[in-house]
Amino acid sequence: MRQSLLSFICFAVLLASLFGGCRREPDLNRIVIWHQMRVDERVILEDQMKQFMAANPGISVEAIYKETEELRSGFIVAAIAGQGPDLVYGPSDQVGPFEVMEIIEPLESFFEQEYLDKFIPKGLTYYNGHLYQIADKLGNHLTLVYNKNLLTTPPQTDEELIETGKKLTISKGGKIVQYGLCWNYTEPFFFIPFMTGFGGWVMTDDGVPTLDSQGTIDGLKFIQDLRDKYKIIPGEADYNIADALFKDGKSAMIINGDWSWAGYKKAGINIGVAPLPKIVSTGLWCAPMISPKGFSLNTNVPKGKRPLVISLLKFLMQPELQLQTAKQLNTMPTRVEAVNSHFVQNDDILRNSALQIERGRPMPVVPELRAIWDAMRPSYQAVLGGSKTPEQAARDMQALALRKIKELNE
Repeated sequence: MRQSLLSFICFAVLLASLFGGCRREPDLNRIVIWHQMRVDERVILEDQMKQFMAANPGISVEAIYKETEELRSGFIVAAIAGQGPDLVYGPSDQVGPFEVMEIIEPLESFFEQEYLDKFIPKGLTYYNGHLYQIADKLGNHLTLVYNKNLLTTPPQTDEELIETGKKLTISKGGKIVQYGLCWNYTEPFFFIPFMTGFGGWVMTDDGVPTLDSQGTIDGLKFIQDLRDKYKIIPGEADYNIADALFKDGKSAMIINGDWSWAGYKKAGINIGVAPLPKIVSTGLWCAPMISPKGFSLNTNVPKGKRPLVISLLKFLMQPELQLQTAKQLNTMPTRVEAVNSHFVQNDDILRNSALQIERGRPMPVVPELRAIWDAMRPSYQAVLGGSKTPEQAARDMQALALRKIKELNE
């Protein structure tokens, strides 16, 4: 095992030693999944699990929900103790930390290449030469979502975004009652599309931070201008504020992820989905991070139980089950047959989602990404608060990222 994350590993081992005495003999006929799915996703998963159990009498499958961070830390502690669920479900960026700790099993030996070829390449997460996750959904990505009752044609460029936003920002009695655009611009993840649109990125392929770049600086200035110069976004907006503004019809556009679309429909908003705009000065499309979400296998699953767990995984990956989710939640499937289906190819939202995925950039799965997020946040928010210039923020982000990655690997 590499030395990275050593301090957390030591802590996890200590906890594992404390709880190791609670270990029970594994039930070879019971499969447990830990996941962080939304409520609407959970309902579909429960239905699909019931179908599997009906087809396999005597086998029970249980899905346990955990918040994302609780799932990651809890799985690490449990797996190091030789316990934990059989399958762990989540976005691909958890693969790196889990692989470093050797708590998820390479999957390529369980599947014939002919079977793996039935997935689009982005649905299979490889790391250090091995397959560690098979996804049932692709994306987890940001797009431009717009209210069709307020806007018929979404902007294609940053210049159009500004002009459209100005027209759709409405004041009454000196108070803005409708914004052209809103989104959770206080979080670095939601900044990434503008960083990439101006030519920046978070790290090199081997995990070296690249935050002190002109792309970072120009992206920060652009968001400042949207708020302070053009005044088409709220002065303050976290996720909940932006979400409420859009649902209440008080913002014509929002930048949000594919997880939000079903909720907007349920709220009665006549939504359209479009790729994020192109930055005219660079000729680059705003590229959000793209992340598959799928299943990894706990290394502690007994060898005699693994064929059963793999059979469940194959069952859940069937094209017709992926399409069931796609039809209800507008998620992008990963099986080629489902992607090429009449429904996916002719659904306006999914067609634009696919275009955004094509223009996006894969989220790195290396453990260093956590250090990048932690390094970006303080200086990014300092720019928004007016205590740092974009130039200073970019330098400070880079310095802090390098320090945090060094600490991670000591």
